[in-house]
Amino acid sequence: ESGVQDRKWAYGRGGRTIRGATEDKPARELPWSMEEKRKHREQQHRELGVCSQWRVSARHYLKRMKEDSTVFLNTLQLWRSDIHLIEGMFGTGILSYFSFLRFLVLLNFVMFLLMFSFVMLPIIVSRHSSSISSTLTTGGATGGQCSVYSRSSSQKGLVMFHQHIIDLLSGTGFLEHTYLFYGYYNVESVSFSHFSYNVPLAYVLCTITYLLLSLIWIVKRSAAGFKRKLIQDEDRFQSFCNKIFAGWDFCITNENAARLKHSSLLYELKTDLEEERIRQKMAERSQKEKCRIYSLRVALNLFVIAVLVCCFYCIYSATIFSQQAQAQNQQYTFIVELIFEYLPSIVITLANFITPMIFSIIISFEDYSPAFEIRFTLLRCVFMRLASIGVLLFSLWSQITSCSWTEDTVCPCGYNHTLYPCWETHVGQEMYKLMIFDFLIIGAVTVFVEFPRKILVNHCDFGLIKWLGQQEFSIPQNVLEIVYGQTICWIGTFYCPLMPAINTIKYFLVFYIKKVTLVNNCRPASRPFRASSSNFFFLAVLLIGLALATLPVTVSIAQ
Repeated sequence: ESGVQDRKWAYGRGGRTIRGATEDKPARELPWSMEEKRKHREQQHRELGVCSQWRVSARHYLKRMKEDSTVFLNTLQLWRSDIHLIEGMFGTGILSYFSFLRFLVLLNFVMFLLMFSFVMLPIIVSRHSSSISSTLTTGGATGGQCSVYSRSSSQKGLVMFHQHIIDLLSGTGFLEHTYLFYGYYNVESVSFSHFSYNVPLAYVLCTITYLLLSLIWIVKRSAAGFKRKLIQDEDRFQSFCNKIFAGWDFCITNENAARLKHSSLLYELKTDLEEERIRQKMAERSQKEKCRIYSLRVALNLFVIAVLVCCFYCIYSATIFSQQAQAQNQQYTFIVELIFEYLPSIVITLANFITPMIFSIIISFEDYSPAFEIRFTLLRCVFMRLASIGVLLFSLWSQITSCSWTEDTVCPCGYNHTLYPCWETHVGQEMYKLMIFDFLIIGAVTVFVEFPRKILVNHCDFGLIKWLGQQEFSIPQNVLEIVYGQTICWIGTFYCPLMPAINTIKYFLVFYIKKVTLVNNCRPASRPFRASSSNFFFLAVLLIGLALATLPVTVSIAQ
C-alpha cells in the first residue's frame, strides 16, 4: 500500500512537476524501484528523436568501452594479485607500503626511458651507423687539459678474478668507461641528414624534466591523501566516531590479521584516550613543571644534535680516509680493498641503524603524546638518513676541489684534475656504491637476521628469545629505506644515467624480498599506521628527498 501511495505521489497531481525536475537525471539517481526506473528510461528513449537516440547510444557505448578498458588496464597492473593477497592478510596499512613501492618502480622506469630515449639512443645510433656522424667534446675556452679524460686507467691484460668483483661492486675498471657513467658521454652533437642533435643540451633538459616529472607526480598523488588527513584531524569527536563505527577493514580475510586489526583498533582508542589525558594534564601544569619539562627537552635535543654531529663527523672522516686510500694506488687484499671502497657506505648504514634506537629511547623522556612521539622520532630519522647523503657529497666535493696532494697549490681546472680527471664519474661511482650496498644490506638482513630469528622463535624455548618474538614489519622504517634509495637515485642519475634502470631492478627485487619476509618472518607492528596517513607521510618524506636531490644536481649543472 505504501508503494502504491509513493507511485501516486510520484505520478499523481504533482507528478508533472516531479518528472520535470528529475527527467534530466540518470535513472540510477532517482528514488524509485527498479521497475519504475526501467519504465522511466523506456519512456525517455521513446520521446527522443533518431539523432538524439543515436547520440545517447554512442555515449553509452563510449562509456562502456572506457569502463572495460579501465578494467583491462587494472588487470595488467604490476603485482595486482600479490598486493591483493597482502591486503587480505594484513590490511590496508601495510598495503600502502607495497603500493608506494610499485609507484617508485614505475617512476624509475619512466626516468630510465627518458634518459635512454633522448641521451643514450642518439649516441648508440651515431656510433653504429655509418650514415650518421658525431662530434666529440673539445676543450673549448677552458683549455684542452681540463677536458682530457684518458681511458688508459682501465685495466688491460690479465686481471685477477676478485678484481672483476670489486669493479662490479664499485663501478670502476671495465664499468667506468661504459654508458653507465657521465664521463663516457663525450659526444657534443650528432648530425643527422636534416638536423644536428645537441647531446649536452638534451642531457641537461632530461635532468630537469625527470626532476619536474617526479615533483608533479608526487604532488598529484599526495593531494588525495592530504584531503583525507585534513578530514581526519578536523574534529576529535569525529575521530572517535570513525574508529568505532567505520574503523574495521573489510578487506581482511585472514584470522590472525583480523585479530591483529581488532587489537590495533583497541590500541588506537587507548592512544586517543591517552592523548586526551595528556592534553588535560598539560593544561593543568604549573609554571614550575613547565620549566622543568622544557629544560629537559632542550637538554635532550642538544644531546640529539650532538649525536647527529658525531655521526656526520664519522661520515666525513670515513669519506676522506676512503678517498685518500684509493688515491695511493697501493695493492691491498680483496677484503681490505672492498672495505676501503665501501667505508662511507658502511658508516652511513651503521649510523642509520644506531640513531633510530637512540632517538626512540630519548623520546620516552620528553613527555610528548604517543602520536607526536611517532612523528617526531620519524622526523629525526628522516633528517639523519637524508642529511648523511648531503654530508657524503660535501666530503667528496672537498676532496675533489683540494689540490694539496699535488704539486700545484691552486687547481687550474677548479678541481683536482690529476686525481679526478672526470669528477662527475667519480661522484656517480659513489652513488652507485651507495645503491648497491643498500640493496645488499636489505638482502643480508632478511637472510641472516629475520630468517634465523623466526626459526629461533618457533623452535627455541629460551626466555629472552620468546620475549623478543618475531621481527616487526615497521612501515615507517621500511619506507625510509626506499626513500633513502630513491634520493640516491635522483642525485645519481645526473652522474650515472643508467641508475634509474638499476633502481627499477632493485625495487623489483625488494618487493619480493619484503613480501617473503612479511608473510614468513615478520608480524605487523603493534602500533598501527593508517593507510590514509601512511600515503601522505610517504609522499611528504619523498618530497623532502626530492628537494635534497635537487640541490647537488643544480650545483653540478651550474659547474
